[in-house]
Amino acid sequence: MRLATSERLIWRQGLAATPGLRAILERGVRPAVGFTDPLDVLKDPHLTTLQKREILCSWASDASAVQDEPSFRWLLGTPEPVRLDDVQAALARLDQMAARRPGPGPGVDGGDTAPA
Repeated sequence: MRLATSERLIWRQGLAATPGLRAILERGVRPAVGFTDPLDVLKDPHLTTLQKREILCSWASDASAVQDEPSFRWLLGTPEPVRLDDVQAALARLDQMAARRPGPGPGVDGGDTAPA
């Protein structure tokens, strides 16, 4: 499976947002093209801690909520919805990983690209 984890790669693969989708992106929803599970985001070695957090927070956002199914989120670029509990668990795990790391505090990107 091919992952588009950077804006440049998304554009090059022809996956860039149409004008209608640009509004979604401007609201802070970051696409997660190629990810099928929140834990896949944690395992991606090409993403920094901050990028992982951005994707997971976008996934957890109400903007990604499935209509009439508040316990599910469907993020732009993913093949199907996932449980909100799974996204929140991945965010908690990311926080735990950041807390164990020496250097900048949680939420500050130290340039980490190590897989989960």
